[in-house]
Amino acid sequence: MNEPLYHVWRYNENDRAFWDRHLEDWLPQRLIDAHMHVMDPRFRLFPMTEAMRQQYWVNEVFEPISFADARRCYQLVFPNREVRCLAFGVPDLAFDLEAGNRYVQEGALESGWNSLCVVRPQWGVEQVRAWLDLPGVLGVKPYYALIGASRDTRDAHLEAGIFDFLPHSQLELLNERHSWVTLHVPKADRLGHPANLREIRELRRRYPNVILVIAHLGRCYTEPHAWEALPALADDPGIYFDTAAVLNPAAHRAALKCFGPRRIIYGSDNPILFMRGRRQYAGRTYVNRTDHPFHFNRQREAPEIEAQYTLYLYEDLLALKQACGELGITEPSQVRALFHDNAASLFDHVIRHQPKP
Repeated sequence: MNEPLYHVWRYNENDRAFWDRHLEDWLPQRLIDAHMHVMDPRFRLFPMTEAMRQQYWVNEVFEPISFADARRCYQLVFPNREVRCLAFGVPDLAFDLEAGNRYVQEGALESGWNSLCVVRPQWGVEQVRAWLDLPGVLGVKPYYALIGASRDTRDAHLEAGIFDFLPHSQLELLNERHSWVTLHVPKADRLGHPANLREIRELRRRYPNVILVIAHLGRCYTEPHAWEALPALADDPGIYFDTAAVLNPAAHRAALKCFGPRRIIYGSDNPILFMRGRRQYAGRTYVNRTDHPFHFNRQREAPEIEAQYTLYLYEDLLALKQACGELGITEPSQVRALFHDNAASLFDHVIRHQPKP
């Protein structure tokens, strides 16, 4: 087995053996991936610059993936499973956001998935409402980089406040409709920055009907970041967290200790996690290893080690499995909650509160 997967990676015998050994008997039959990016490359307005590629590893590994390819990849990496996704486009002003939103909404509906619309903070309430009125759209995906364009860095607005890119006018509408918000928190200090914690509490107080899902466990990819931030939000049962791109069993363990399995929602951040390799940690930092000569991959591991790499997607799933095992979260119903039931319940809640045609 050596089948094309995504970008420069293929699905091989190592991957299938990893699946059979670690995941086949653990994952439920139905899964929801609540954090998945889909985009047609024809909606790119500006090419990726070399400066951007060298600034951040995601800029090197991310290439748009179509719905046809996404469905094919999911069938390949999740054999004998029924997978549906909450899909959204690329929150990047290098893309035509409105054309991308139309593509995602139509493709998700055709795929039997649901979608979020990517929104700029400058958009008026009626513009956002029009997107939310479309079939299958459950809410929005804001992002701090959508405040304004930069050709040199994705982090020009990294230190913005949450309400700078998710304004109160939009939140009032989202609250009225019980809409879903997948929130990528800003700031170099990640979720634990006092301003982030303060604004999340304000958001919850003023807009309690919003289904708030904090992406990437609040960008807590390392254990120190997780313990600095996650306990501060443990007392609010209305805040949910997705696991997108968190490959660290220690971070998953911290989240499960703080929130239990009912407030955590599986998300991949695909197509990025189709990358092959592994992530290693040192305090508050991490290093991505892979078998392709990207700029960020300058300190390569030995060929015999690289030959054993599997997909980041599978490493992520194993990390979550290890964290669950260490905490005794082993009942099938608990695993189903993480990978399907939590998201499905929130999907149903949003749909029940959508305006009747």
